Amino acid sequence: MAQTVSETQPAADVEEPGPGAQPATISGGHLVAKALKAEGIDVIFTLCGGHIIDIYDGCVDEGIAVVDVRHEQVAAHAADGYARMTGKPGCAVVTAGPGTTDAVTGVANAFRAESPMLLIGGQGALNQHKMGSLQDLPHVDMMTPITKFAATVPHTARVADMVSMAFRECFNGAPGPSFLEIPRDILDNSVPVDSATVPEPGRYRASTKSIGDPASIEALADLLVRAEKPAVLLGTQVWTSRGTDAAIDFVRQLNIPTYMNGSARGTLPPGDPHHFHLSRRYAFNNADVILIVGTPFDFRMGYGRRLPKNATVVQIDMDYRTVGKNRDIDLGLVGDPGAILAAVVQAASGRLQNKSGDRKAWFNELRAEEDAAYQKRLPRQLSDANPIHPLRLAHEINEFLTEDSIYIGDGGDIVTFSGGVVQPKSPGHWMDPGPLGTIGVGIPFVMAAKYARPDKEVVALFGDGAFSLTGWDFETLVRFNLPFVGVVGNNSSMNQIRYGQEAKYGHDRGRIGNTLGDVKYDEFAKMLGGYGEEVRDPKDIGPAMQRARESGLPSLINVWVDPDAYAPGTMNQTMYK
Repeated sequence: MAQTVSETQPAADVEEPGPGAQPATISGGHLVAKALKAEGIDVIFTLCGGHIIDIYDGCVDEGIAVVDVRHEQVAAHAADGYARMTGKPGCAVVTAGPGTTDAVTGVANAFRAESPMLLIGGQGALNQHKMGSLQDLPHVDMMTPITKFAATVPHTARVADMVSMAFRECFNGAPGPSFLEIPRDILDNSVPVDSATVPEPGRYRASTKSIGDPASIEALADLLVRAEKPAVLLGTQVWTSRGTDAAIDFVRQLNIPTYMNGSARGTLPPGDPHHFHLSRRYAFNNADVILIVGTPFDFRMGYGRRLPKNATVVQIDMDYRTVGKNRDIDLGLVGDPGAILAAVVQAASGRLQNKSGDRKAWFNELRAEEDAAYQKRLPRQLSDANPIHPLRLAHEINEFLTEDSIYIGDGGDIVTFSGGVVQPKSPGHWMDPGPLGTIGVGIPFVMAAKYARPDKEVVALFGDGAFSLTGWDFETLVRFNLPFVGVVGNNSSMNQIRYGQEAKYGHDRGRIGNTLGDVKYDEFAKMLGGYGEEVRDPKDIGPAMQRARESGLPSLINVWVDPDAYAPGTMNQTMYK
């Protein structure tokens, strides 16, 4: 039910009329703030500009925090990160022209990562349309291909309605970003309160917890009950949909070996009998039923080609367009992953019999593969070599994490190393860029995670190249008192690219365009008011991180790692084949 502003609680931004006066009015910027408040937004990430300042004024009245950053890309990444961390949509507000174009990468990253956020961009006044106003660009045209919804607000009375419309579209199918362009005169103008509406919180959304076709639920339950060697991969949508509890119940009730990628990492903790990590390729090569939940057949899955043709493959996804894309499947289900998994458990109840005993040999087979892979890697993981092997750094970080540690990976080769070693101990405690492969997300993700969950510890691993893209907003973390433990794996190189160049063009041309200076990021942290240490000996990594934890400050531990060590994932990239 939509409410007129006069039906809501009185606020300082509404100008009340006196006897014989004109009707009370409200500005566009204050309508934006009211709509954000109705949506549950409690913080916006922004970089100021003349086009958008009335939104700030409205946010002050509505009790919405304003976190001002040093680059618009950071604002957009932070809104994306906030959505991932909270389950609510994030919001970034930027000015027109270069303010909006600077935010494009953050929006594109959220689009590929299926993260619900709204970017609000300024624009020149409508009465100056096509006249060459300051920072005038065709923002909607640019944003349309990388959003689920992009539009211009045409009238002040429509501001709140269109903000709500944009948020609604963020949750149409698989989540994603929306963009609204609000011209300066639309924001600054005021309209009578009776002509402006703000949708009432909780009253303008349909449920998205669909299970799809009930017959497909029964078919999947039957497949899994009959399977001798099933395996399941839980993907990002399990966390996005907050289907973690249903997923845990599913794998335990149906007794299925479980692998996790993306934001689903941590669904099961390390050591759980159903948790497998290093044996995924072996499992998929030998399974009779493979269930892929909430992750597409993109480059990370070899476009589906790594799944054997003789296996029965089932795919669950929130987006119809993703199911069966790039690889044929035997059964596809479209809907909410958590709801579907819960429905499958219900459908299978009474038919499970003693699957624990039936699959004991399959579990033992996979555990043997898991242990063999771990033992093969262990000497490098515990290496005392100097320069430090990246696997040793990843090992020390993994040992450092607690159940309350949110891990953020921002980089190329160094983070690829960590992906095989670092295992979050709780659901929702892993953040990475997602399938766009954007580097530079680390500092804004730290900002979002620590702001959303101040009770949690945030631990971030950066490649030195990745950190340099958005690192100046380390100062924003200091300014807003958002402490975290940061580690820079410093090899003075963009090693993920360097490997490919050497492989294709030879050692003599391997250093063109990918070599960085030897930057002392520990001193950079100190300069901006944080904590910093330099580490060259592997035995010093853990103690340095502990001192950073105890400092209570944003921190950077600058760890010099071996520039000639490459992650297996880097060496196996298809672009280098």
